[in-house]
Amino acid sequence: MATEEDPKTSITPLLKRLWHESPATKPSADEIAAALSLIFTNSLSEVQTGALLTCLHFTDRDRQADILAKCSKAMRDFATGIDFQGIQELIEKRGRKEGSYHGGLCDIVGTGGDSHNTFNISTTSSILASALIMIAKHGNKASTSRSGSADLLSCTRPKPPVITAIAPNTIYEIYSKTNYAFLFAPIFHPGARHAASIRRQLGWRTIFNLLGPLANPLHELIEARVLGVARKEIGPDFAESLRQSGCRKGMIICGDEELDELSCAGLTHCWRLVENESTGEVDINYFTVTPADFGLPEHPLSAVSPGQSPEKNAEILMKILMGEVPPDDPILHFVYINTAALFVVSGLCDADTSDMGHGDNGKVITEVGPGGGRWKEGVRRAKWAISSGEAYRQWQEFVEVTNKVA
Repeated sequence: MATEEDPKTSITPLLKRLWHESPATKPSADEIAAALSLIFTNSLSEVQTGALLTCLHFTDRDRQADILAKCSKAMRDFATGIDFQGIQELIEKRGRKEGSYHGGLCDIVGTGGDSHNTFNISTTSSILASALIMIAKHGNKASTSRSGSADLLSCTRPKPPVITAIAPNTIYEIYSKTNYAFLFAPIFHPGARHAASIRRQLGWRTIFNLLGPLANPLHELIEARVLGVARKEIGPDFAESLRQSGCRKGMIICGDEELDELSCAGLTHCWRLVENESTGEVDINYFTVTPADFGLPEHPLSAVSPGQSPEKNAEILMKILMGEVPPDDPILHFVYINTAALFVVSGLCDADTSDMGHGDNGKVITEVGPGGGRWKEGVRRAKWAISSGEAYRQWQEFVEVTNKVA
């Protein structure tokens, strides 16, 4: 590992080939991933780090499926060590299998950078979803919005969780008490800090914005995920990179307004990864959904884009979890459709019976919508997560255990 006094590794030949690309000298995905890996060990100078990120951005190489797959693997390889076997055994004991959901970990996350400043939808949806499925929410502080997932959680009242206490050596204890864990990126990806100030100074989105959702430190234990991208043209490449990363259940989403969530205002583009039963291969199916497919009305983004401080958003989050938000609230509907999507992708909604208890009427909505999803059944379960108090109970357990291990 290079120290401040050590000479840094030079990647000048690769930078030249990257910038003046010709088919004969085009750097491979492996070469680019190897160069990016030098950032995590602080072996690259700031100038060359900035040049690498700039070259990848302006040649569009940073959105190619093979490069995203290889670079996200490099990022995960340099993450802090985790006892995967111990956690897997615990999840197998705790995970509640239903439908074609096998009880594994799930994640819902966006790349950010969509400039809409909407409420923290994926974070809130992840907490709601923990009522029925195991969640490994990967997140960070805000870089392009006012309220990032970590900012939001740290502002919850009366007592916030201690997100910095969730680490490789405490994650087992967290999951022994709750279905929910928030994996704060700087704790699990300490090497990424070497690019942080350079990314801020560059002022445009870099490959790191796209790697975050693909670099969940519990990647190999994740059964299903919903990933939002802020530009439609990235969708197919992102879905392919997820397939190359070994994902067998997932969905890439982009609201028609270039929104990295399922849109409450109209059309959302979806690229869903599903296992083909006859071939065993993973297919990518493209389709679109609207709020009507979830049995909900449309709301303009202005109704869900308060652009609020994390404190204000945390207040809304707690009201949602405690069932204090009116049933026709636009933000609540926005949360429902995104939670429902994760339930559908996990396979939970494939069940033909329902035994959730706590006021569950047991009546499954079997209507199938676009892409073969029971989207309305997903909403029914999302509503139950609040009305039963189960999402709030999982949240309280999460707050308690993180404060205890801290």
